[in-house]
Amino acid sequence: MRESRQVLIVGGGNAALCAAISAAEHGARVTLLERAPFELRGGNSRFTAGAMRVVYNGTDDLKRLMPDLTQAEIARTDFGTYAREQFFDDLGRLSQYRTDPDLAETLIDESFPTLQWMQEKGVRFLPLYGRQSFETDGRVRFWGGLTVETWGGGPGLVDSLTDIATKHGVTLLYDARATNLVCEQGRVCGVTVLQNGESDVYHADAVILACGGFESSTTWRTRYLGAGWDLAKVRGTRFNTGDGIAMALSAGAAARGHWSGCHAVAWDLNAPEFGDLNVGDSFQKHSYPLGVIINNNGERFVDEGADFRNFTYAKYGQEILRQPQQSAWQVFDAKVTADLRDEYRIRQVTKVSAGSIPELAAKMEGMNEIAFIETVETFNAAVMTEIPFDPTTLDGRGTRGLSVPKSNWANCLDEPPFEAYGVTCGITFTFGGLHIDRTAKVLAQDEKPIHGLFGAGELMGGLFYFNYPGGSGLTSGAVFGRIAGKNAALG
Repeated sequence: MRESRQVLIVGGGNAALCAAISAAEHGARVTLLERAPFELRGGNSRFTAGAMRVVYNGTDDLKRLMPDLTQAEIARTDFGTYAREQFFDDLGRLSQYRTDPDLAETLIDESFPTLQWMQEKGVRFLPLYGRQSFETDGRVRFWGGLTVETWGGGPGLVDSLTDIATKHGVTLLYDARATNLVCEQGRVCGVTVLQNGESDVYHADAVILACGGFESSTTWRTRYLGAGWDLAKVRGTRFNTGDGIAMALSAGAAARGHWSGCHAVAWDLNAPEFGDLNVGDSFQKHSYPLGVIINNNGERFVDEGADFRNFTYAKYGQEILRQPQQSAWQVFDAKVTADLRDEYRIRQVTKVSAGSIPELAAKMEGMNEIAFIETVETFNAAVMTEIPFDPTTLDGRGTRGLSVPKSNWANCLDEPPFEAYGVTCGITFTFGGLHIDRTAKVLAQDEKPIHGLFGAGELMGGLFYFNYPGGSGLTSGAVFGRIAGKNAALG
């Protein structure tokens, strides 16, 4: 009888845990090495809302992922569909058609089977009502092709996958930082691990790297993303400092992807340097399509209505970083404040409100008040009020004659009270990483696999460029984590 293989997983988030579960179910003896202590475990996954982009052909598919979906919910909700072709179009369009076709095809074609596998293992999914739908004419309508989230968000996903991994016999080690790959005769056969101040070697038949990108390293951000990125705040874990990428490159792996690109969003102006698990992803501020974004010079600088929020939010953070004081204000009036996402109502929020635009301007620290008032007046005069407002579709209710247009969902700022929220740039993850093929094998410069080495999650290069379809990150981690675990276990 064939002896089971020993597989080491480096990382502790969604991709790593899916890899561990997959390897274990295929007969491997699995040890997972998480750099963070137990209370900070889970990588970036623990800081997410748990949204997962998936191909589905209607309600019947969604019921396979969400068996608790009731007939009442189905009757009042327009879930729509998200076809394979739509996912391809969105990923291609947002990456300016640079995405690796093999990786893209694998992500998209395996999205539904992977979420179904997770559900069968015990992960619970539910509709993403609070963040991705609006009620109009008595019906709830989803938009942007994003419909599914994990129960309990990112923390719930990590807890669920951890429980499943434990039941599959995976050994979970915390405060265990992998520092080097052990290679013999051209094959990866283990890792050097720093734990409790001591270094040790763990041997294995295969190693899976799933320990994130380099967004938490100020040095790496400045080196690869460019000047000013040392001033960005980190949305998630403080432990994603490029360890897995560095280890693999030292072992001869090829670099791949958009090393000067990243996922970065509008983040509360006074959020801490790194993510706070007590707040999670609620420092984000993603209702900007319903209002306007104005910098401290009193100027608009992006088209807030260029596309659905989940197709623009990952690139607008870097636009905010380029503004004076690396900050801006999101401004809304009473017509839309009831529709702002829940993250606008947390206690830890940078917010001012007032009964008039001049009064609001006076309360916005650092704002050029005269220019701000003029910008609002000019914007109001440009709104195409003859076109109906509909937040569930690209409604074409834009502006005329502005140097920076608003293409959809334009409303005059004319109903008090007015609210403004201070935001800065929050970086989520970096796009550059390792060259990994569709079987999750890490490739060397000659594009041949490095024997015994696999990768998944945010350290993959070649999938995302310039921008990102919301919910694709967790799905990618799960898809390639599952593939990596299986192939590492089977050899």
